[in-house]
Amino acid sequence: MIKNPKKKGARNESRSRALLEAAGYRVTRAAGSLGDWDLIGLSATGVVLVQVKTRDWPGTLKQQALAEFPAPPNARRLVHRWRDGQRTPDVREL
Repeated sequence: MIKNPKKKGARNESRSRALLEAAGYRVTRAAGSLGDWDLIGLSATGVVLVQVKTRDWPGTLKQQALAEFPAPPNARRLVHRWRDGQRTPDVREL
């Protein structure tokens, strides 16, 4: 069991990254920049922007800011929420 919240968050980012890569995306981790998105995935057909959360969804204001983030028309804005014991995240498209 991981008790350090930063380690737990990094582990969940890695898990989300693996899911995106398995779906055919080339993924860059952007979390270190403290920007809006943790992961940015590119494929031949589109772009995915992902905010990775552990346990809770982002607050209403944060979700609104993510939904309004300027992005290309083919970009999907997703939140991956990982809860303890889950093998896959809950996914919310904004």
